[in-house]
Amino acid sequence: MSNYRFGKTRLAFVSFFAIFRIIMIQLAPMDDTKITSRQEKILNFLLSHPKSTRKEISDEPSRITVIRDINDLEEKGLVVSEGSGRTTTYSIKPEATLLIPIDLKSYFEREADERNPRYKKFNPEIFASFGTLFSPEELELFENGKTRFSETLGGLDKTQIRKELERFAIELSWKSSQIEGNTYSLLETEELIKGRQEAAGHDHSEATMILNHKKAFDMILESSEKFKEISAHDIRTVHSVLVEGMNIEKNTRERAVGITGTTYLPPENRWQIEEALEKLQLGLAKIDDAPSKSLLLLAMLSYIQPFSDGNKRTARMVSNAVLLANGCFPLSYRSVDEVEFKEALVLFYEQNSLYHLKRVFLEQQRFAIETYFK
Repeated sequence: MSNYRFGKTRLAFVSFFAIFRIIMIQLAPMDDTKITSRQEKILNFLLSHPKSTRKEISDEPSRITVIRDINDLEEKGLVVSEGSGRTTTYSIKPEATLLIPIDLKSYFEREADERNPRYKKFNPEIFASFGTLFSPEELELFENGKTRFSETLGGLDKTQIRKELERFAIELSWKSSQIEGNTYSLLETEELIKGRQEAAGHDHSEATMILNHKKAFDMILESSEKFKEISAHDIRTVHSVLVEGMNIEKNTRERAVGITGTTYLPPENRWQIEEALEKLQLGLAKIDDAPSKSLLLLAMLSYIQPFSDGNKRTARMVSNAVLLANGCFPLSYRSVDEVEFKEALVLFYEQNSLYHLKRVFLEQQRFAIETYFK
């Protein structure tokens, strides 16, 4: 009898452990693109030496280790091979050039003038790298979120939905504005949006910025279906709402601009900007999954800088518009570290690496799923 009881207890424990493990896997951060320092060196070598053989890639004495690293990078979708045997050559997969990891901390140990960017100006070839940016496992996170988003909204009454949407809009308006240097606290932002009461000791423009975020989010929410495919007109419309009453030019800029914290220079004039926006739209149309489109809009609108001001907040809002239009959780960025977010953007400007911006994007999607519309 004691053995039987032990057997039942052990079976129950194993079953519990299995369920617990599944739950923890679902909640754990995605690390599909996590690579070793050796693999990072291989990728950085292939960036400037495409179609290299195994021997050219590394002179490591352990041939098996190098082959294992290269095979692992192929499985992760970062490297492609051509040929066979000793003549096999390796290159970075075109769309994977955007996901080459670079150590964020060491990169920003040097000031802007001391760094060595791959691109000092806008890279017109970047559109050729467009493609799906997420692994099947990472896309599953968004799909699971879509299911829960839909089921939760279906189970709430209109009053509950309105309150939860307002909570999200408050936190998005606060954090997105804070990233732009706004000094309102979350509680002050709540009072401003709910009671239209400006906080003492703040410039009126800060209140305007926050309220414009709320207006832009409401506009996107009311006509979310139209944002499944983003046009230049849609981008201008969102920007126009975000900068209303802030003495910011609403049209495409005519002059060159600089960006604080980087030596990178975006397109110089309206013609270059319009061409870049057109290529952006065409490139996005070839991508099937909404998360990749959303992430690319977040990065590329900041990269192109089509307006004299308000580009990054426009990028965040348009990126959210795509997520909402496709039934995904939008991102409030409430838990994001502003410095880390800005560094991830600058890294993309200078190296065209989306690695860290993608990581932040995934973290914020996970945060949204765990925090809102429960």
